[in-house]
Amino acid sequence: MEITEPPRTPAQRKADVLDRLEREMDIWVATADADGVPCLVPLWFVWHEEAVWLCARLTNPTGRNLRDGRRARLALGDTRDVVLVDGDAETFTARRVPSAAAEAFRAKTGWDPREDHASYAFFRVRPRAVQAWCEVHELPRRHLMREGVWAA
Repeated sequence: MEITEPPRTPAQRKADVLDRLEREMDIWVATADADGVPCLVPLWFVWHEEAVWLCARLTNPTGRNLRDGRRARLALGDTRDVVLVDGDAETFTARRVPSAAAEAFRAKTGWDPREDHASYAFFRVRPRAVQAWCEVHELPRRHLMREGVWAA
């Protein structure tokens, strides 16, 4: 396969990442437990106030890993249009979650975990690093955020 499109500028890639965070429903969430055992699951999410908001039960591995490890790697896309987000996670019980974040999650997904009988918690993942690329020709300039600061 021949690549015919020129590489996107970092500014265009940032705009594309932000657009995808607004419109996509599912995101891959990678975490690890204290022993380093990995866990990878797709979850619904919302991009709200410069953070990814997720919801999971504290009784499942993802919820425990986000709460205890306080880190996650998030991924959108396939192998030809990749977005990777490394971030720090903060846990909020259904009673303590900021209402604006919970309402944004409900508006996007149609589900309000605060009304569910299960032990759901919300997790705010603040990006520390963002990479995005389409095809190999965009790899050299894939780092769009480092240390929580957008490069583009």
